[in-house]
Amino acid sequence: MLTRLSIQNYAIIEELEIDFSGKLNVITGETGAGKSIIVGALGLILGQRADSAALVNKEKKCVIEGVFTTTGKKSIQLFLKENDPDNFQEPGDDEVVVRREIGTNGKSRAFINDTPVNLSQLTELSSLLVDLHQQFDTLDIGESDFQREVLDALAGNQTLLDDYQFRFHNWQQLEKETEALKNQQQQFNKEADYNRFQFSELQEASFKENELETIDAELKLLSNSEGIKNVLGKTYFELKESESPVVQQLKILLNQLNPYSTFHPDLSVLILRLQSAQIELQDIADDVDRISNHINYDPATIEQLNERLSLGYKLQKKHGVNSTNELLDIEKQLAEKLQAVLNIDEAIQQKENELAKTKQALLQIAEKISSNRRKQIKPLEDKVNKLLVQVGMPNAKLKVAMDTAELTIAGSDSIDFLFDANRSGQFQPVRKVASGGELSRLMLCIKSLVAQSIDLPTMIFDEIDTGISGEAARQVAIILKNLAANRQIICITHQPQIAGKADAHFFVYKQIVSNTVKTNIRQLSTEERITTIAQMLSGEKPTAAAMENAREMIMN
Repeated sequence: MLTRLSIQNYAIIEELEIDFSGKLNVITGETGAGKSIIVGALGLILGQRADSAALVNKEKKCVIEGVFTTTGKKSIQLFLKENDPDNFQEPGDDEVVVRREIGTNGKSRAFINDTPVNLSQLTELSSLLVDLHQQFDTLDIGESDFQREVLDALAGNQTLLDDYQFRFHNWQQLEKETEALKNQQQQFNKEADYNRFQFSELQEASFKENELETIDAELKLLSNSEGIKNVLGKTYFELKESESPVVQQLKILLNQLNPYSTFHPDLSVLILRLQSAQIELQDIADDVDRISNHINYDPATIEQLNERLSLGYKLQKKHGVNSTNELLDIEKQLAEKLQAVLNIDEAIQQKENELAKTKQALLQIAEKISSNRRKQIKPLEDKVNKLLVQVGMPNAKLKVAMDTAELTIAGSDSIDFLFDANRSGQFQPVRKVASGGELSRLMLCIKSLVAQSIDLPTMIFDEIDTGISGEAARQVAIILKNLAANRQIICITHQPQIAGKADAHFFVYKQIVSNTVKTNIRQLSTEERITTIAQMLSGEKPTAAAMENAREMIMN
């Protein structure tokens, strides 16, 4: 609820502060005193458009601040958490401070708990804090969501709706997944033939790991086989078969050195090293011979390997890769895509079966919800129409139209509140009805019936009593009083019957300060209330009868 409203430098308000009651707050005052200006200022912190023309003092900014208590309001705590859990520092456990500033340059800024927010965030939060009813507004009563909520509240549908909405979200997710699979299937089908051709091409090539790299090395060897073989032959010849082969020469030298090995300590070491060299060269000569015997120039093999390498390079270029293993990876990916084509039909069928089961369950729950709603239509119409007579609209009738529609998050019903203000027999959607006073009273009648079932925020009525007096005004006052038993109501009124039911009565007045007209407000004491209500009944100088009548209004 709104506990405090502070206004600085707005229209003809220089500065004022109002501490509201948690129940029925009534604001009265002479026409033009500034009652609706207060509502206009409140509208700024609820996200309405700001205008620098509203600044009294052009040298100073306009500041409107509202302090709200939010005890038990989970929706508000959820809003704060979702929008900025780190920066929203609440001044109290159950308190939210909303501020709007209009600078001298006309620029507007909004704050929630001193954290800057944009207007969409401010508007979203304000809808959870305040339900503002002004004449000629497009009221919630014309919105299908509110109309459905009224029937659901009366029908006690919340548990069913929770179950339905959980399943509905699952159904929507299944639809998205099914649609994604179908889109994927279409794409697969478009690519399947080409993928199949590419896979067959790679499969027929039947490359092994690192094959092309091995072929490339082998071709280089075969292409140079004659030169390599000649060099190897010469090497072997010099080591073992020439007139003075190197291996034989080392052996001769060893035989010549051996007799002298004992005459010098280093000679034995040299002899051992020469023996090792002779053995190593003998092994080298054998390896050279072996390698030479295995190297043979083979034009047929070279041609075959060139063809294989050419095929590999062609496929590498086609797929934009540079190695055999990359080609093998592409072959694997293509195989997976082709397998996916085979699997996706089955996956789609499974999803569609699941969708059908989920939709059937949704339809069954939706039918229960619809049945409960239908049962409430006649009682709602009868009760609202009875209340409309009481609040001064004897010729007005409400009619609820409900038809079957496609499944939505709210069920399978299209609900429309229809209204006939003059017994014309021509019922029209409430949203098309132009009379702000009639709409406000109709909204009051409906909300009074569902107040125990819907967690309504602070309700503000701006001149709900337009066009009524006497008993009708008294009935509006009784409804407002009953409604205020469990929630905060702020009502701007000209009717003494409504003012008499207030838990807190505020009086708006003008005063001249330094030749300038200013608006101010004060909360009236009991005696001041009696006098003010008496003046509303009989004029500036109330009679004794009017004073007594006013006293009775307050006491009853």
